[in-house]
Amino acid sequence: MIKRMMMWALMLTPFSSMAQQPLAPLKYEPLPLGAIQPQGWLLDQLHIMKTGATGTLDEYYWKVKNDNGWLGGKGDGWEETPYWLDGAVPLAYLLNDAGLKKKVQAYIDWSLVHQRPSGFFGPLTKNERAGKKTEDDCANGEDWWPRMVMLKVLQQYYTATNDKRVLPFMTKYFRYQLNSLKTCPIGKWTDWATARGGDNLHSIYWLYRQTGDAFLLELGDLVYQQTTPWTRYFGERNWVMEAAAQQNGQAWMDRHGVNVAMGIKLPAIYHQAKGGHVYLDSLRTGFKDIMTLHGLPHGMFSSDEDLHGNDPQQGIELCATVETMYSLEEILSITGEQSWADAIERMTFNALPGQITDDFISRQYFQVANQVQVTRGVFQFSLPFNREMNNVFGPYAGYTCCTANMHQGWTKFTANLWYATPDKGLAALLYSPSKVTAKVGNNAVPVTVTEQTDYPFGDRISLTVNTKQSVTFPLSLRVPAWCKQAAVLVNGQAYGKATGGNMVRIERTWKNNDKVELQLPMEVTTSNWAKNSRTVERGPLVYALKIEEEWRKDSIKEEGVYYQVLPKSDWNYGLPREVIKDPAKFLEVKTRAMPSRFVWNATSSPVEIVTKGKKIPEWKIVDGVARQPVTTREDVYQGKVDPTEHRITLIPYGCSKLRIVAFPVVP
Repeated sequence: MIKRMMMWALMLTPFSSMAQQPLAPLKYEPLPLGAIQPQGWLLDQLHIMKTGATGTLDEYYWKVKNDNGWLGGKGDGWEETPYWLDGAVPLAYLLNDAGLKKKVQAYIDWSLVHQRPSGFFGPLTKNERAGKKTEDDCANGEDWWPRMVMLKVLQQYYTATNDKRVLPFMTKYFRYQLNSLKTCPIGKWTDWATARGGDNLHSIYWLYRQTGDAFLLELGDLVYQQTTPWTRYFGERNWVMEAAAQQNGQAWMDRHGVNVAMGIKLPAIYHQAKGGHVYLDSLRTGFKDIMTLHGLPHGMFSSDEDLHGNDPQQGIELCATVETMYSLEEILSITGEQSWADAIERMTFNALPGQITDDFISRQYFQVANQVQVTRGVFQFSLPFNREMNNVFGPYAGYTCCTANMHQGWTKFTANLWYATPDKGLAALLYSPSKVTAKVGNNAVPVTVTEQTDYPFGDRISLTVNTKQSVTFPLSLRVPAWCKQAAVLVNGQAYGKATGGNMVRIERTWKNNDKVELQLPMEVTTSNWAKNSRTVERGPLVYALKIEEEWRKDSIKEEGVYYQVLPKSDWNYGLPREVIKDPAKFLEVKTRAMPSRFVWNATSSPVEIVTKGKKIPEWKIVDGVARQPVTTREDVYQGKVDPTEHRITLIPYGCSKLRIVAFPVVP
């Protein structure tokens, strides 16, 4: 106990008394934007985004379209335009799309060109429009928060272009921030900035790695001091228990799911400067606690808008999913711990696609795990919203932050499939069809590695090395934790085996057209969730009951077009106990070839699982919600169950809009 108190005392010591140290090296170095190119089904997804909202939001969404503040106008000057750019910029360079590059360049150029002499940047403030200059007093500026998002945009843009304006621009801004934070702290204008200061800190440390300017470390300490103390919250644990118990207005910003999603990365980011084990220990403890108390089968924690327990009728805000993905991607790079990659894949392949329509235009503000209908209503959300639009699909349904922010999910996932390693090699930490080009080995020889795979649907990953000359470098491959034993072949010959949770490192002299195959056998298993329910899993995918859907289009004046989805087939099934006890015997996997153009829906799904289920007659929709029947500790639901066995089909969660994913267990 004394040792624990001393650790926390050290963390809370005034930073002026702590010696400044250079940042620790990253375990895995992100590659420049554009070095990784999507292929296969992932390329299909990014093309859908280009023709959908990501590529066209500025053409129809009034906040981005009309007199935009990030282009010098009087319109949106807060978070939504930077949110959109945070996904549109990487999409432009991942697809190497000239039209989209030209679109986003206008916003980047305006920001870079219109930096004030003081270093402040962004849309003209109310004070500036009234003739007051920001350099006279930082109080004449405006909220730090939207600038944090725009800095993320500029970082990505710089890695893609090496635009020489970016580093001096960021340096000048951070000098302004250092000079201002004592009188205009992070939370001066909004609590959002206080909760999300980790994003600010990440940009500071990113710039330090480019320039080595010592003042950035001093600024980093100051920003960390003024940010919500996520490290202490995660490590001391009282916070997460109170979040599970309370839904009142007290300290609700500390329970806000998107704030938590962004705050998760703060301990790892600060660990780069301070070292030791306190920060990463707190992070691991906090994330485990969050997922234990609030986690849901699709890999995300509840967030509707507060953290709200692990019942499968609770919602998840789309912004929370994409921000958690981004946080874990940064944590993975910093720590190198593979468990973060497992968590990223689970939420990416399940929670993310299940909340957005096929055309990537409409989305839900809150999705529900056991979602047997999508309608207007209050339901069980901590923020029901008075127009009752938080669960329906629509371009603007609920709050429009998700309209702007959903675009970073797939793009940043793609940009983090591959990393450079300190031993001058490459590492595949996340898997999807892709192509990576990088310089490797002692002589920095350019190579291209093409990854062909149907993963996460298929269990084989084929890599082909293309190089103009032989080159020696290590190629490291992650074996997911769910895989009992992976096999690796090099040029058709057995290389070795590895158990889940390990890395396979292949160091050799590579020649053109050398091939590696990673085999990841996917067993069908079940996992245990709230109220002793069970979820069917295979590889990184969780599977949900396939329910026939009836889509109904409607509109309201305030939020425009929206869609409700009603079930056209029965859904109130439990899984028989014998299925849970012996899933390999009773769960039949059916696969087919990937479609020529993949979409995350039931029609395109290349995998189905067929089994048997029994109906629970009293399991009905009550107040718009399918309230979860309790499977007792005897592993069986005690209420009335129809003895008739029915053949039911399960599909990947991400391919569903209506579903049961947490099944009661029946006799």
